[in-house]
Amino acid sequence: MKTLAMAAHELTCQELVELVTDYLEGALSPSDQARFQAHLAICRHCTAYLAQMQRTIQVLGRLTEASLEPSARDELLQLFRRWKQQPLLPGNGAAR
Repeated sequence: MKTLAMAAHELTCQELVELVTDYLEGALSPSDQARFQAHLAICRHCTAYLAQMQRTIQVLGRLTEASLEPSARDELLQLFRRWKQQPLLPGNGAAR
């Protein structure tokens, strides 16, 4: 049974999404890393999100700005800006 103190320290999906870069860079404090990993242990959606982020970094890590055609770079920037302007879907903190 969870206590109120335990529940207060649990990470939400939205918090995990906000911390994923720090997690992947090894920049989380030991307590935040433990909370992050505890959330992953119970949330298949966030586990899938983390796997997608890791795969994206693996694939895109080989791209350089110089390797992109200017039109492709501009299109990617436009898509990213539109994506950033979209609100999160209700009840799905990991929608983005």
